[in-house]
Amino acid sequence: MGLLRRRWLSSTAILLFGLDFYGVAAAQEVLPEITVTSPIRRAPTRPARVATPSEPAQPTPFPEILYRGTLPIVTNEFATVTVVTREDIDNSTGQTLGDILQSKPGITASDFAPNAASRPIIRGLDNYRVRIQENGIGASGVSELGEDHGVPIDPLAAQQVEVIRGPATLRYGSQAIGGVVNAENNRIPTIIPPRGVSGEFRSAVTTADKGREGAVLLDAGAGNFALHADAWGRSAGNYQIPSYPYLYPEDPAPHVGRWQPNSSHRSNGNAIGGSYIFDKGFIGVAISTFDSLYRVPGQEATETQTRIDMKQTKITSKGEYRPDGWAIDAIRFWAGATDYKHDEIADEGGFNGVQQTFTNKQKEARTEIQFRPYDLRFASLTTAMGLQVNAEDLNAPGREGGLFDPNTTRSIAGYMFNEFRFDDTLRMQLAGRIERNEVKGTSPDLFIDETTNLVRHREFTPKSGAIGFLKDLPGDLVASVTGQYVERAPRAPELLSRGVHEATGTFDIGNPNLNIEVAKSVEVGVRRNTGPWRFELTGFYTKFNNFIYRNLTGETCDEDFASCAPGDAGELQQAVYAQRNATFRGAEFQTQLDVAPLWNGLWGIDGQYDIVRATFEDGSNVPRIPPQRLGGGVYYRDGSWFARVGLLHAFAQNDVSDFETTTAGYNLLKAELSYVTKLPGDPSGLTQLKVGIVGNNLLNEDVRNAVSFKKDEVLLPGRTVKVFASVKF
Repeated sequence: MGLLRRRWLSSTAILLFGLDFYGVAAAQEVLPEITVTSPIRRAPTRPARVATPSEPAQPTPFPEILYRGTLPIVTNEFATVTVVTREDIDNSTGQTLGDILQSKPGITASDFAPNAASRPIIRGLDNYRVRIQENGIGASGVSELGEDHGVPIDPLAAQQVEVIRGPATLRYGSQAIGGVVNAENNRIPTIIPPRGVSGEFRSAVTTADKGREGAVLLDAGAGNFALHADAWGRSAGNYQIPSYPYLYPEDPAPHVGRWQPNSSHRSNGNAIGGSYIFDKGFIGVAISTFDSLYRVPGQEATETQTRIDMKQTKITSKGEYRPDGWAIDAIRFWAGATDYKHDEIADEGGFNGVQQTFTNKQKEARTEIQFRPYDLRFASLTTAMGLQVNAEDLNAPGREGGLFDPNTTRSIAGYMFNEFRFDDTLRMQLAGRIERNEVKGTSPDLFIDETTNLVRHREFTPKSGAIGFLKDLPGDLVASVTGQYVERAPRAPELLSRGVHEATGTFDIGNPNLNIEVAKSVEVGVRRNTGPWRFELTGFYTKFNNFIYRNLTGETCDEDFASCAPGDAGELQQAVYAQRNATFRGAEFQTQLDVAPLWNGLWGIDGQYDIVRATFEDGSNVPRIPPQRLGGGVYYRDGSWFARVGLLHAFAQNDVSDFETTTAGYNLLKAELSYVTKLPGDPSGLTQLKVGIVGNNLLNEDVRNAVSFKKDEVLLPGRTVKVFASVKF
């Protein structure tokens, strides 16, 4: 019977993958304990964990150590960390980093083009205040300078996604005041598969957009060499919505079962990498590609058939060396070079072709030394020091003059982290960073003389620091307090933009006189991550001096600045980069309670709440701030099954800025069911099978995202069902 059952499961897996397959597979590696933000599938005898950070990385003999993108010497418990596991990704109907993160406490998404161009927004902060990276190296696209630009990282190829906030972000740069979103995968292998070869196949279909996705990941190794290869792809048509948006006068009455026009997309990519692994470390390199063609929804974009054709090629490398010396524990490096380009294509003025192009050639490298713990008598001190360099060349030509002229940004930075362990219950972290940034380019002063281009050369020296305390309390409680002072230099598009941005429908005007932005933050938290009741409560307060934002002036423009005037005569909204002092404050809460045993496992309840309020000095509202949200659900889990039903309510957002409309509240009902089983000794060679079904927005509500530029024209997908499967061998 056991053999027949295993053969039936293997045949079932093959049948499921026969639905549609593009191909991806992970190395057989045992992950250390990680943070989760939903109940995880685990034997009832082991306590589940809730959104709390990983345990501190401990020095272990190579190659057993798993090299990950989180800071090696820091517990990351000093501030909130969200980790989206592979199970969370599978159980999400989202198809971008923003989509899979947007229901997590404190995180939402830009949703300019849902399922295609949707960037994470953390505590109301986006674009140049949220760094997106893959295996520690920046994504290197142009998603931070335009909400219509997709992120060239797909969750299909990821093993997990981490969102890091607090002092640890200083490791990556001052362009991460809001946080760091890091996608982890095995494209540069760090271990050799125990059986010499391993792999995984993933596949899924979705109903709302008739979507198909698939991936294959392969790992192999022998002796001192390990290899990895992966390929993935997805495609989807226009997605289904409950009713047409307001701004389609030709269909004034809502009709159930309509489709969001001009919302189809397809994307694919692949990677190959290899590493040389020796007894004291490893060194590896990988090359990957990303190719996407997606349409931009919205009334005018639909009329002009606006779509974006994106391509990226990236080479990355990383390594580690653990010497035998008494002082140095490890030396690490990360490096990457990226060639990115996308064309914005539309049918305008009788020409159906490329209206605008964006290119970014970027190089980044970071190296750091971690020292062995040193006894200071009053504390044990662990220190890491690092150096980071970055070079970026941007260009945005277009038929109507483009958004900005060619420009360059060069930066070099040094940073240091110190962790003081006073005793088993009290730790302190002290971190600092200093940068040197140089921006060169040209732009006219549109408000004085738009016909004369001026050479712009700005230099900035941002300085940042952070301190944090972590204290174990009775009752398995842990309390944390962190303080940060972070300076951010303006980026080239904020300084030098001077024209039409086709896909967003704006006429962007940079300010070459922008000053350094300063953020002073305090975060206080308490959490409990053991026992049947687990929770995390966090409050934060951030005061910005010279907060840089894109201000809608109320004027509209055509193809040049001379056409700009008050009213609705032009097709483009005028947006001017400006600075004002601002204050952000808010709180996040999430909890899980294992109520009682049921069948072979446990059932329980969970809940979450988040709020952010952002105002300028005069009390007016910062634009595009997410609403407060409240949610909860009921779950069951055992060694194989996981089931959950939950409701997330977003309140109406009425705290809006000038020229911004209010947004109605909504309810998102989600249900999920998944099954995983081990298949040791299966004659097919399979070792694990996982299948599942997920339904989202089951109430089929009109959902408008308050932070989206297109919220009045673009609805999020209606009722969606996803069926997925994966097998490992």
